[in-house]
Amino acid sequence: MSDLKLFRIHEGAAVELVSSAVALEKHLQTLIERNMEPLFGVRFLASEYSTGVRHGGRIDSLGIDENGSPVIFEYKRARDENVINQGLFYLDWLLDHRAEFKLLVLDRLGPAAAQGVDWSNPRLVCVARDFTRYDEHAVQQINRTIELVRYRDYAGDLLALELLTAVAGTPLAEPAAGSAAPSAGSARTPALEKTVSQFLDQAPESLKNLFADLDAALTAFGDDVQRSTRKFYFAYKRLKNFACVEVHPRDHVLVVYVKVNPETVDLEEGFTRNVRNIGHYGTGDLEIRIQSRTGLDRAADLLLQSYEAS
Repeated sequence: MSDLKLFRIHEGAAVELVSSAVALEKHLQTLIERNMEPLFGVRFLASEYSTGVRHGGRIDSLGIDENGSPVIFEYKRARDENVINQGLFYLDWLLDHRAEFKLLVLDRLGPAAAQGVDWSNPRLVCVARDFTRYDEHAVQQINRTIELVRYRDYAGDLLALELLTAVAGTPLAEPAAGSAAPSAGSARTPALEKTVSQFLDQAPESLKNLFADLDAALTAFGDDVQRSTRKFYFAYKRLKNFACVEVHPRDHVLVVYVKVNPETVDLEEGFTRNVRNIGHYGTGDLEIRIQSRTGLDRAADLLLQSYEAS
């Protein structure tokens, strides 16, 4: 992002917009907290959340993402501030206070969201004007889900965010039988269903190969693509989810939910469907059913649209 130049075109003339660091102490934090869902796909829970007298700290921003994962935001206010270590301290604190977090979600978002908290991939998002190469190297050595996000402010009119580095840690074991809740309206009973990993393991070789082709296509969109395994689907994201994939061996189909407006698509029966008002796991209003390599090729443009919008 340090090489990015942004220009405003007015009557055929290009005028460069000069970027700067905003007054990070509160302004950017407040801006992100007010717009956490459109910017990161995260629902805001609390600001300056106290870890109590014993631990003596405050989590800058706390939220829960579209997959039900807890998310800690920490803002780097000085180049030499070790925001990653600080964030890891709070992440460990959060893992030791799961019940407290669940009560916070229950209070702010209601019982459905609280029931859907997924502890397998808690996230740490560090936001700064810049990071050093040592920061980027350090997160690669830590087995936690960490994202380094670089920002630029353009005269208060434009905000640019760049996912500089993202590391997906090894999923943690769930403490109890819990799972990400489906979208509103779903009649599924999660406790009675197999996981997406079990479905993939039991799928015929042809469906496994089709999933491998889909996975390769989604991850090839960019180095910023992250894949995580949820209980009932595989989530592909940049700053936000752009594809959620279910595996259905019995029907020999991969069901993909993408963030494309169904009203902009010529829906085809058996291939694409508007699920805006239909409950399902994962996120996205457009359902795509992929049963062959030909179907994957037909879905390519829709998958790319969702990636670019995320």
